[in-house]
Amino acid sequence: MSRLIRIVVCMSLLAGSVAGAQPADTISGEKPLFTFRDVLTAGGFTLATIALAPADRHMTHQLQVPARQSNRLLHRSATVFRLFGNPGSMITGAGLYLLGTANGQRRTQDLGLHAIEAIVLGFGATSTVKIVTGRARPRISENDASKFQLLRGLRGDDYQSFPSGHTTSAFAFAATVASETQRWWPRSRWVLGPILYGGATLTGVSRIYNKAHWASDVMAGAAIGTITGLKVVRYQHSHPDNYLDRKLLRAGVMHVNGGGWVPTLSTAVY
Repeated sequence: MSRLIRIVVCMSLLAGSVAGAQPADTISGEKPLFTFRDVLTAGGFTLATIALAPADRHMTHQLQVPARQSNRLLHRSATVFRLFGNPGSMITGAGLYLLGTANGQRRTQDLGLHAIEAIVLGFGATSTVKIVTGRARPRISENDASKFQLLRGLRGDDYQSFPSGHTTSAFAFAATVASETQRWWPRSRWVLGPILYGGATLTGVSRIYNKAHWASDVMAGAAIGTITGLKVVRYQHSHPDNYLDRKLLRAGVMHVNGGGWVPTLSTAVY
């Protein structure tokens, strides 16, 4: 079990360090969407996924020990974090967007809208890879983690193990919110970062606990979610006149007008 804990901690730190290393771009002027840093990030996640593959069976078996499966706290926690990944992340993103719209808070709208965008894009990427790789889930092939088959994912959910969609959504939400808040609250990386990435990591662990995914599925999902979240925020803020922001971010910021606070309908607010 100690090996599992070490892997979980390393996975959370990897994603968190990647996000923390990203510069907090302003929205003045277009910036390249992909940089050499992104190559290193993708390479790091790829190596981590490959390194985890030999431990796939071990981690699955460790979490299937009867004492752990019958533990009420672990069982309930796995359910909570599974729901956080899906549909919780999407619901929270939508809630933030609606709250920001209702209260005229542009920053809250940003958080919600961009989180939704990242989750949707991550879902599309993950779904495509699932179908192409056709990996059998642990509940189908508990003792053989190497069962990949080209396009077998078309046969149904049992062969859509790689990568983890719940983990992708959780990390896409975490990366987006952490990156957005860092722009106007730099110290949030030390407060929200550990909470968001820690919760996303536990979402991945819950999927192993439920025999829905292998450990390497979870790491791949974390990679897709983290990179997607960071790229959505970077693109939207370096292209402030993009279609979605122009059409959907209408709250503006609050400013003083005659002694009262009123919303400013503007997209350039930072």
